Amino acid sequence: MKYLGVEYNIKHTPKLDPGFIPFGVWMNAYEVGATKEIAIAVERNEGFVSVRRAKIHGTEEMAAADYRFVERYMKFLLWSVGGFKVSVCGCSEIAKKLQKAYSPDGERAFDYDFFQKLYERPMEILDLPLEACPQSNESPRPIGGHLNGCRIGFDAGGSDRKVSAVIDGQVVYSEEVVWHPKTNPDPSYQYEGILDSFRTAASKMPRVDGIGVSSAGVFIGNAPMISSIFYCVPRDRWDEVKTVYDRAAAAIGDVPIVVANDGDVSALAGAMGMNCGSIMGLAMGTSEAVGYVDKDKNVLGWISELAFAPVDLSEDAMEDEWSTDIDVGCKYFSQDAVIKLAPRAGIELDDALTPAEKLKVVQKLMEADDPRAQQVFEDIGVYLAYTVVQYSRFYNIEHLMLLGRVMSGKGGDTILATCQNVLRSEFPALAQKVEVMLPDENTRRVGQSAAAASLPAVN
Repeated sequence: MKYLGVEYNIKHTPKLDPGFIPFGVWMNAYEVGATKEIAIAVERNEGFVSVRRAKIHGTEEMAAADYRFVERYMKFLLWSVGGFKVSVCGCSEIAKKLQKAYSPDGERAFDYDFFQKLYERPMEILDLPLEACPQSNESPRPIGGHLNGCRIGFDAGGSDRKVSAVIDGQVVYSEEVVWHPKTNPDPSYQYEGILDSFRTAASKMPRVDGIGVSSAGVFIGNAPMISSIFYCVPRDRWDEVKTVYDRAAAAIGDVPIVVANDGDVSALAGAMGMNCGSIMGLAMGTSEAVGYVDKDKNVLGWISELAFAPVDLSEDAMEDEWSTDIDVGCKYFSQDAVIKLAPRAGIELDDALTPAEKLKVVQKLMEADDPRAQQVFEDIGVYLAYTVVQYSRFYNIEHLMLLGRVMSGKGGDTILATCQNVLRSEFPALAQKVEVMLPDENTRRVGQSAAAASLPAVN
């Protein structure tokens, strides 16, 4: 197969999506024969910098492939690492094109606006010579795993909130409460719900020594900078949002509180359950949620919002309604992927159903061994195998733990088995290194809210 003059080979094209061009596989093929060195440095909060070096061809006939490679590579870095300043070093022509793309009127206007809001400062794309590339300054730090004392663990979901009371690592009380944070523009609704859960858990213990929170979104410290549970809150009330967890903790007492992305907490739960590191947690639910802990069970300080990072190079792929880009992870590893593929398999889905209800229709067919549903989940497994090739270039993964409602039942088993088979067939060395798996029983017992409870260090 060929794309932009680059020959690449895959043996397991998704049958319902034959135009799929896996970015990681194409990238490996593209780099063969590339000799012109470039570097991309991405700066985020507190002066932390991630640097990646690569090679492009630098010839007239490969100009389109060069730009496509660098543009997608940089976009992946932004949504994995996060940042407001990107230094493109060693290729002025590409840097200038990216400056136009990342502008209020450019093709990456959404990304430009998003990262300005996230870091509350202007976004810059710098054109630098290779020798002027900034130095790497990474920030791995320990996350959780603390079991001593009386702790509250809170998991802020989009449709329910879960809280656990944990004493010396043992869950003594848990509850789930239905709530509707995504549709409430007044942040006092979310605050009152969070505080109610904190107070309920506190009432089940003699004292509270610390509070840990797992929540969707991107955080700087304990402040939600972007979070789906505050989706409808206007930006002029975001100061209330940024202090919501600290204010709720203060109402409980003078105790430490730590807030972390739910993907990182999933990876932490895996690390605690399996007593090892180098774990990526990938949850396929409403969207794609990803977290990672390194070999020392540290988080990297990256945002890992891979739902909006590219995984496919097809120019006819489905557009993500929020980010307005195509080929991004949420359309391949979430209920949206099932909904996208089902009609192509001949499964009619009633437009009146919610996305979650549409997923259940396909899952019910899968439980009845419907071959059309089988093909849907097989294709997602193919997507996943080729994306493991890509993710493994940016994260040192030894365990890929699959979570979320899409992974439940026979459909999840099919995704897992297909992914493992493709990896063994085409990438045996990677299959040996990366264990693609469902959570084991011990990890399930740890649970999201209980893992969240372990976040703060307490005396």
